[in-house]
Amino acid sequence: MKTPMNMLRKICLGLAGLALLFLLIGLLMGNVPMWQAAAVVTAVAAAIGIGAVPALAGYQYTAWILVAVVAAMIYPAAFLSWGEFDLRNKWLILLVVQLVMFGMGIQMSLRDFTGLATTGRGVFIGLLCQFSIMPLVGFVLTKIFQFEPEIAAGVILIGACSSGLASNVMVYIARANLVLSVTVTALATLVAPFMTPFMMKLFAGAMIEVKFINMMMEIIKIVIVPIGAALLHDYLKRASPRGWKTVRFIAVGCALWLLALPFGFWNIMETNLSAPALQTAEVLSFFSGAFLVGLFYHILTTRYHRLDSFMPYISMFGIVYFTTVTTAAGRDNLLQVGFLLFLAAVLHNASGYFFGYWFSRLLGLDKNSARSMAFEVGLQNGGMASGLAGSMGKLGTVGLASAVFSPWMNISGSILANYWRSRPIKENTGKEEVEKRLPLEDATVKEVLDKD
Repeated sequence: MKTPMNMLRKICLGLAGLALLFLLIGLLMGNVPMWQAAAVVTAVAAAIGIGAVPALAGYQYTAWILVAVVAAMIYPAAFLSWGEFDLRNKWLILLVVQLVMFGMGIQMSLRDFTGLATTGRGVFIGLLCQFSIMPLVGFVLTKIFQFEPEIAAGVILIGACSSGLASNVMVYIARANLVLSVTVTALATLVAPFMTPFMMKLFAGAMIEVKFINMMMEIIKIVIVPIGAALLHDYLKRASPRGWKTVRFIAVGCALWLLALPFGFWNIMETNLSAPALQTAEVLSFFSGAFLVGLFYHILTTRYHRLDSFMPYISMFGIVYFTTVTTAAGRDNLLQVGFLLFLAAVLHNASGYFFGYWFSRLLGLDKNSARSMAFEVGLQNGGMASGLAGSMGKLGTVGLASAVFSPWMNISGSILANYWRSRPIKENTGKEEVEKRLPLEDATVKEVLDKD
């Protein structure tokens, strides 16, 4: 059936081919403005056009990530600042990453944390593998490739981050143990504020200054706060009248707390509280804001029922944003080490799949569960890594690894997932149970396939 969207995609495929021709002509003639413009047009048109090719439709979002990289590499100044406004602003990066995490959290449920009762051993193995294999492999790779300290720290950082929802989607496609995957992702998210700074201190402490408490607080703000807001929305879907009453009471307290801050209360705390106590107050303020956001968002969804379905697109936009800004900020470094960084990404990712699978098998997990652990270990939360790099003010160095690693993880993950899907293992994976609380329709799978 020919729809307007399909027609547009086919037209864009043709445009991509024409722009590619101009790109080659520009390169042969040495006409820099021509080939630069043609390269961007080729990337954009191809990202739209591949949706018309069924075999490539699942890679459409990855294509948009590549568009961000191409555009930022060719026109870096356009993505560093707009007038006097710095696109690398720390608070803007934090806000965008929180928005991405909130969009991911919408796909989660409080019931995701209940799988521990039936998958406790597997969860322990998953967490052990996730927070040991990848930071260690990242550390070894930095020694092999001899990256500069801050770039090397970025490689270790993405290895020290927890997995994200992309791992659940890949497990779903592969028809592996989805209950185990969802539970590991949920628990890994909760322990990340402690384990990620610990691993960074252990493996990257000699490369950059790692302040354990500061990094822990940043992870709470970047990951736990927005996901907490999303889980409040999930709770309110089934909340009793008494539950609603409690939520309203807490909301009033949160609103009063936030309203008091700009009227001198924060200045009083700055004067009288110690640095750790002040950090705690700051995190409390973030949680207060998140509580109100979660409540307000839930109320919006009662009027606009399709709002949840739009959140993956907002998350995708956020990921494209900080990928573009990170690439633009680190363009000079990428020109020097881009190929080596990509090679490190391939090796790092492959090591996660390999060791995640075989270590799980060695510890007694069945094949389907081991397949799940391969994805949990091999696919890291690139958004979290970018957010932390931004909070350090080192987006162009520490943040480079996440900009390079994330697109490759999405490509390799979908390839491996479809390979295993074609070679199913006939075991009970609990898939039906999880589908009830983590529904991923085919369209949604395509939407969230690359969101990490």
